[in-house]
Amino acid sequence: MAPPRGMSCATSPHQLVVVLLFAAAAVLGFGARAGEAQLCSEYYDGTCPGVHRIVRRVLKKAHEADVRIYASLTRLHFHDCFVQGCDGSILLDNSSSIVSEKFARPNNGSARGYPVVDAVKAALEEACPGVVSCADILAIAAKISVELSGGPRWRVPLGRRDGTTANITAANNLPSPFDNLTTLQQKFGAVGLDDTDLVALSGAHTFGRVQCQFVTARLYNFSGTNRPDPTLDRGYRSFLALRCPRGGDGTALNDLDPTTPDGFDNNYYTNIESRRGTLQSDQELLSTPGAPTAAIVGRFAGSQKAFFKSFARSMISMGNIQVLTGSQGEVRKNCRVVNGG
Repeated sequence: MAPPRGMSCATSPHQLVVVLLFAAAAVLGFGARAGEAQLCSEYYDGTCPGVHRIVRRVLKKAHEADVRIYASLTRLHFHDCFVQGCDGSILLDNSSSIVSEKFARPNNGSARGYPVVDAVKAALEEACPGVVSCADILAIAAKISVELSGGPRWRVPLGRRDGTTANITAANNLPSPFDNLTTLQQKFGAVGLDDTDLVALSGAHTFGRVQCQFVTARLYNFSGTNRPDPTLDRGYRSFLALRCPRGGDGTALNDLDPTTPDGFDNNYYTNIESRRGTLQSDQELLSTPGAPTAAIVGRFAGSQKAFFKSFARSMISMGNIQVLTGSQGEVRKNCRVVNGG
């Protein structure tokens, strides 16, 4: 059930009226327990009304120099939310009290876009100091990145606060391109996401690039067999082998979607149906015997509208994982360091 009017936003020091309404509603028993707060798309309407315009401006400028940035920023939001919730922890640098998630295996030399987040934060601090959290910047940047790439639009719920800790152990256990379907389901289920969320969010691989090191095992030594992955189309394997030769540069880049590499569309799923999923984790969604995700892949391959609708819904669900709101956490002045650190 939706919360009553006046309770829809997470509370903040800038919204005393909402605080009072929330407290009154809790006393009257309107379905929210004390201490609970919720995100809402209007959170910054009174405190930083230009937030979306400012983020969009910075991202479009960054894209002029880096065509990959939209996909990279979307991935940053994903990697943030899967580690102790959407709290901006992936942005923290090493310090005397922080072991940075940036150096976890899935992120080190792979996750990117941090300077663009810094630029967004600087622009927002100039316009409305101390208001917009780094966790919300990641959520807004992902939404705008998808939109500017031709993908769906959605009203992103806001009001997250920034965490003051990082967790490199959890970051080392992010969903992996080498995971089988069962492991992927377990990792998504652990944060409250289901099979539809798994298939829809994997669809973010419809744009961006991947390093050869995440592909070569499928080409030459799948599961230690010294043979290629049998689910990989032979012609596509030959194509990838030219780009990622045995013993070659593991950091060389390839398009995740060879058809429309910079556009957000449903070609990711038609590629999988043609056995041209670039990553093992992509193809697992369809080619695992008895996969409950196969029908979802087929539905999204047949209807971009269905994919876009589910992707938007799943991004909202992912963006709600263990969020900090109200007086929890902080709004960092610098996304790389805890306030006072």
